[in-house]
Amino acid sequence: MKKILVINAKGGCGKTTIATNLASYYAASGKATALFDHDPQGSSLVWLNQRPERFPEIFGVNAQQQESGVTRSFLHRVPTGTERVVIDTPACLRGHQLGQYLRDVHSVVIPVLPSVIDTQATRRFIDEIQQISKIHQYPVKLYLLGNRVKPNTNALHGLEAFIQQQCIPLLGMLRDTVNYVHASNLGVGIHELPHEKANRDREAWQKLMSQLED
Repeated sequence: MKKILVINAKGGCGKTTIATNLASYYAASGKATALFDHDPQGSSLVWLNQRPERFPEIFGVNAQQQESGVTRSFLHRVPTGTERVVIDTPACLRGHQLGQYLRDVHSVVIPVLPSVIDTQATRRFIDEIQQISKIHQYPVKLYLLGNRVKPNTNALHGLEAFIQQQCIPLLGMLRDTVNYVHASNLGVGIHELPHEKANRDREAWQKLMSQLED
Protein backbone atom coordinates (compact mmCIF):
# COMPACT_ATOMS: atom_id res chain seq x y z
CA MET A 1 0.00 0.00 0.00
CA LYS A 2 1.50 3.31 -1.12
CA LYS A 3 0.65 6.52 0.76
CA ILE A 4 0.79 9.94 -0.89
CA LEU A 5 0.69 13.03 1.31
CA VAL A 6 -0.51 16.34 -0.18
CA ILE A 7 0.74 19.10 2.06
CA ASN A 8 1.88 22.70 2.40
CA ALA A 9 1.81 24.96 5.45
CA LYS A 10 0.54 27.76 3.17
CA GLY A 11 -3.23 27.69 2.88
CA GLY A 12 -5.08 28.18 -0.39
CA CYS A 13 -2.50 26.44 -2.59
CA GLY A 14 -4.96 23.80 -3.87
CA LYS A 15 -4.21 20.80 -1.65
CA THR A 16 -7.77 19.48 -1.82
CA THR A 17 -7.92 19.88 -5.60
CA ILE A 18 -4.68 17.93 -5.95
CA ALA A 19 -5.71 15.25 -3.45
CA THR A 20 -9.10 14.59 -5.03
CA ASN A 21 -7.63 14.44 -8.52
CA LEU A 22 -4.91 12.06 -7.36
CA ALA A 23 -7.49 9.78 -5.74
CA SER A 24 -9.79 9.79 -8.76
CA TYR A 25 -6.88 9.12 -11.12
CA TYR A 26 -5.76 6.11 -9.10
CA ALA A 27 -9.32 4.79 -8.87
CA ALA A 28 -9.88 5.26 -12.61
CA SER A 29 -6.64 3.34 -13.22
CA GLY A 30 -8.09 0.32 -11.44
CA LYS A 31 -6.28 0.72 -8.13
CA ALA A 32 -8.19 0.29 -4.86
CA THR A 33 -7.96 3.80 -3.45
CA ALA A 34 -8.66 5.52 -0.13
CA LEU A 35 -8.88 9.27 0.45
CA PHE A 36 -8.11 10.64 3.93
CA ASP A 37 -9.46 14.08 4.82
CA HIS A 38 -7.58 15.68 7.74
CA ASP A 39 -8.78 19.21 6.94
CA PRO A 40 -11.41 20.51 9.40
CA GLN A 41 -13.33 21.95 6.45
CA GLY A 42 -13.86 18.43 5.12
CA SER A 43 -13.74 19.57 1.49
CA SER A 44 -12.36 16.27 0.15
CA LEU A 45 -15.24 14.33 1.67
CA VAL A 46 -17.75 16.87 0.36
CA TRP A 47 -16.30 16.21 -3.10
CA LEU A 48 -16.41 12.46 -2.53
CA ASN A 49 -20.05 12.56 -1.41
CA GLN A 50 -20.93 14.15 -4.77
CA ARG A 51 -19.12 11.47 -6.77
CA PRO A 52 -21.58 9.67 -9.10
CA GLU A 53 -21.94 5.92 -8.56
CA ARG A 54 -20.98 5.16 -12.17
CA PHE A 55 -17.41 6.30 -11.51
CA PRO A 56 -14.82 4.06 -9.80
CA GLU A 57 -15.32 3.92 -6.05
CA ILE A 58 -13.02 5.71 -3.60
CA PHE A 59 -13.04 4.82 0.08
CA GLY A 60 -13.31 7.99 2.16
CA VAL A 61 -11.94 8.43 5.67
CA ASN A 62 -12.97 11.33 7.90
CA ALA A 63 -9.65 11.70 9.72
CA GLN A 64 -11.05 14.53 11.85
CA GLN A 65 -13.75 12.33 13.33
CA GLN A 66 -13.67 11.79 17.08
CA GLU A 67 -15.67 9.06 18.79
CA SER A 68 -15.57 8.07 22.45
CA GLY A 69 -14.09 4.63 23.05
CA VAL A 70 -12.86 4.24 19.46
CA THR A 71 -9.13 4.15 18.75
CA ARG A 72 -7.48 6.36 16.14
CA SER A 73 -6.17 3.33 14.28
CA PHE A 74 -9.69 1.91 14.04
CA LEU A 75 -11.07 5.17 12.66
CA HIS A 76 -8.28 5.26 10.09
CA ARG A 77 -8.65 1.71 8.87
CA VAL A 78 -8.98 1.02 5.15
CA PRO A 79 -10.41 -1.98 3.31
CA THR A 80 -8.18 -4.99 2.78
CA GLY A 81 -6.45 -4.76 -0.58
CA THR A 82 -6.19 -0.97 -0.64
CA GLU A 83 -3.33 -0.05 -2.99
CA ARG A 84 -3.17 3.73 -2.78
CA VAL A 85 -3.92 6.13 0.08
CA VAL A 86 -4.11 9.85 -0.67
CA ILE A 87 -3.97 12.16 2.34
CA ASP A 88 -5.41 15.68 2.27
CA THR A 89 -4.03 17.88 5.07
CA PRO A 90 -4.86 21.14 6.83
CA ALA A 91 -2.69 24.25 6.56
CA CYS A 92 -0.24 25.51 9.19
CA LEU A 93 1.25 22.14 10.14
CA ARG A 94 4.50 22.55 12.04
CA GLY A 95 6.93 20.73 14.30
CA HIS A 96 5.83 17.53 15.97
CA GLN A 97 2.43 17.54 14.26
CA LEU A 98 4.10 17.81 10.85
CA GLY A 99 6.40 14.93 11.77
CA GLN A 100 3.41 12.72 12.50
CA TYR A 101 2.11 13.26 8.99
CA LEU A 102 5.48 12.50 7.42
CA ARG A 103 5.79 9.17 9.18
CA ASP A 104 4.98 6.08 7.11
CA VAL A 105 4.25 7.94 3.83
CA HIS A 106 6.04 7.18 0.59
CA SER A 107 5.60 10.41 -1.37
CA VAL A 108 4.98 14.02 -0.40
CA VAL A 109 3.40 16.32 -2.99
CA ILE A 110 3.81 20.04 -2.24
CA PRO A 111 1.53 22.29 -4.34
CA VAL A 112 2.77 25.84 -4.78
CA LEU A 113 1.16 28.86 -6.41
CA PRO A 114 3.01 31.35 -8.64
CA SER A 115 3.34 34.20 -6.16
CA VAL A 116 6.22 35.55 -4.06
CA ILE A 117 4.26 35.04 -0.84
CA ASP A 118 3.59 31.40 -1.69
CA THR A 119 7.10 30.56 -2.86
CA GLN A 120 8.73 32.11 0.21
CA ALA A 121 6.37 30.26 2.56
CA THR A 122 6.95 27.03 0.64
CA ARG A 123 10.74 27.48 0.81
CA ARG A 124 10.60 27.62 4.62
CA PHE A 125 8.21 24.67 4.72
CA ILE A 126 10.49 22.53 2.56
CA ASP A 127 13.40 23.29 4.88
CA GLU A 128 11.36 22.15 7.86
CA ILE A 129 10.23 18.93 6.14
CA GLN A 130 13.80 18.09 5.20
CA GLN A 131 15.02 18.73 8.74
CA ILE A 132 12.33 16.53 10.28
CA SER A 133 12.88 13.77 7.72
CA LYS A 134 16.63 13.83 8.38
CA ILE A 135 16.25 13.73 12.17
CA HIS A 136 13.74 10.87 12.14
CA GLN A 137 15.18 9.19 9.03
CA TYR A 138 11.87 9.22 7.16
CA PRO A 139 12.64 7.96 3.62
CA VAL A 140 10.02 10.11 1.90
CA LYS A 141 10.21 11.40 -1.65
CA LEU A 142 9.40 15.09 -2.02
CA TYR A 143 7.83 16.56 -5.15
CA LEU A 144 6.88 20.11 -6.09
CA LEU A 145 3.76 20.77 -8.14
CA GLY A 146 3.09 24.15 -9.70
CA ASN A 147 -0.60 24.96 -9.46
CA ARG A 148 -2.90 27.51 -11.14
CA VAL A 149 -0.22 28.76 -13.48
CA LYS A 150 -0.81 31.14 -16.36
CA PRO A 151 1.60 31.06 -19.33
CA ASN A 152 3.94 33.92 -20.16
CA THR A 153 3.46 35.81 -16.90
CA ASN A 154 5.98 37.30 -14.49
CA ALA A 155 4.43 35.21 -11.74
CA LEU A 156 5.16 32.02 -13.67
CA HIS A 157 8.74 33.10 -14.35
CA GLY A 158 9.18 33.70 -10.62
CA LEU A 159 7.79 30.25 -9.82
CA GLU A 160 10.13 28.64 -12.35
CA ALA A 161 13.11 30.41 -10.80
CA PHE A 162 12.05 29.22 -7.34
CA ILE A 163 11.70 25.64 -8.51
CA GLN A 164 15.14 25.68 -10.12
CA GLN A 165 16.63 26.65 -6.77
CA GLN A 166 15.12 23.62 -5.02
CA CYS A 167 16.70 20.17 -5.08
CA ILE A 168 13.29 18.57 -5.41
CA PRO A 169 11.74 16.98 -8.54
CA LEU A 170 8.98 18.92 -10.26
CA LEU A 171 5.91 16.82 -11.02
CA GLY A 172 4.49 19.36 -13.40
CA MET A 173 2.66 22.65 -13.85
CA LEU A 174 -1.12 22.65 -13.70
CA ARG A 175 -2.75 25.48 -15.57
CA ASP A 176 -5.31 27.87 -14.14
CA THR A 177 -8.58 26.69 -15.67
CA VAL A 178 -12.25 26.54 -14.78
CA ASN A 179 -12.17 22.83 -15.64
CA TYR A 180 -11.05 22.09 -12.09
CA VAL A 181 -14.10 23.91 -10.75
CA HIS A 182 -16.40 21.92 -13.04
CA ALA A 183 -14.80 18.63 -12.01
CA SER A 184 -14.99 19.48 -8.32
CA ASN A 185 -18.68 20.37 -8.56
CA LEU A 186 -19.37 17.00 -10.21
CA GLY A 187 -17.33 14.94 -7.74
CA VAL A 188 -14.95 13.72 -10.45
CA GLY A 189 -11.32 14.19 -11.43
CA ILE A 190 -10.41 16.56 -14.24
CA HIS A 191 -9.27 13.56 -16.32
CA GLU A 192 -12.83 12.18 -15.99
CA LEU A 193 -14.48 15.18 -17.64
CA PRO A 194 -15.98 14.11 -20.98
CA HIS A 195 -15.44 17.22 -23.08
CA GLU A 196 -12.44 17.96 -25.29
CA LYS A 197 -11.66 21.20 -23.46
CA ALA A 198 -10.00 19.11 -20.74
CA ASN A 199 -7.60 17.32 -23.11
CA ARG A 200 -4.64 19.50 -22.15
CA ASP A 201 -5.31 18.89 -18.49
CA ARG A 202 -5.62 15.14 -19.00
CA GLU A 203 -2.25 15.11 -20.73
CA ALA A 204 -0.69 17.08 -17.87
CA TRP A 205 -2.03 14.60 -15.33
CA GLN A 206 -0.80 11.62 -17.33
CA LYS A 207 2.74 13.01 -17.24
CA LEU A 208 2.42 13.92 -13.57
CA MET A 209 1.22 10.46 -12.55
CA SER A 210 3.86 8.72 -14.63
CA GLN A 211 6.58 10.50 -12.69
CA LEU A 212 4.88 10.03 -9.32
CA GLU A 213 4.56 6.29 -9.90
CA ASP A 214 8.06 5.86 -11.34
